[in-house]
Amino acid sequence: MNAIPAKTEDQQDLRKAINLSLGVGFLMLVIKFGAYIFTGSTAIFADAIETVVHIAAVGFAAYSLRLSQKPADENHPYGHAKISFFSAGAEGMLIVLAALFIIQDAIRKWLTGIELTNIGLGAGLTALTVFLNGALGIYLISVGREKDSLILKANGKHVLTDAWTSIGVIVGLVLASITGWLPWDPILAILVAINILITGFSLMRQSIRGLMDEADPAIRNRLIELLDRETKRHGISYHELRNRHMGDGHWVDFHLLFKDETPVKTAHAIATEIERKVKDSLEQQSIVTTHLEPRKDHQRIHTHSTSGPDTRL
Repeated sequence: MNAIPAKTEDQQDLRKAINLSLGVGFLMLVIKFGAYIFTGSTAIFADAIETVVHIAAVGFAAYSLRLSQKPADENHPYGHAKISFFSAGAEGMLIVLAALFIIQDAIRKWLTGIELTNIGLGAGLTALTVFLNGALGIYLISVGREKDSLILKANGKHVLTDAWTSIGVIVGLVLASITGWLPWDPILAILVAINILITGFSLMRQSIRGLMDEADPAIRNRLIELLDRETKRHGISYHELRNRHMGDGHWVDFHLLFKDETPVKTAHAIATEIERKVKDSLEQQSIVTTHLEPRKDHQRIHTHSTSGPDTRL
């Protein structure tokens, strides 16, 4: 069985989006480090470091995207799409490491002394990055949802996290300027880092769920509702329903139980119709496989024709 085929135009759209993310990332890096040089702000420095991590993550995501679109081969008969879960996990881990570094640096500068200059210029440059990252993040998540790409959705969430980080930086600079109390700068840097930690752990959790083939309750309930309805309509039954996310779509398999006298041709036609309706219900690329069985004799056949730990009844 081959991996889920991806449309050429979808592949082009995904690559265009990830390349745009990489280009904007380098632009953000220049702006943020420029703002740090002008101000000496711990929060802006933390924001710039997060962007460095973002660029590294996007580079890995771009590689993962190209690999996920490779067709199945002899060594990877189910395709390469699972790399998307690994990519999301790697990006989450980088985000967590960046957050820990930001917290450490903010505490160090708070203890050793805080100096801020050109606060207005720094806040203005940071506001520019908020606008650019906000627009980019919304675009990436939108395309990721449309194309069902975990890689792009994870990258979009990272970009939006970067935008929220920058908003926190601006708040810290404004408070420090208005009150004259400079510790607002490292305090906001730490709060921003905590927000980044939450996003990072969320991506890692999503990665683990995908790599461990954790079932999606919403998808499973939708499948059960559809199969209950369709099998009842055809006077048959089903069991052994399983579903998993492959990184670029869903894989569903189940057994259909027919009356013993049902011709194979008829059973196959019914199974094909049900498979098509399952695919349509998922509203994204998917593979559906069915196993046809006689209703009265399937228990004995399962018991006597298979052996060992892989037997499933």
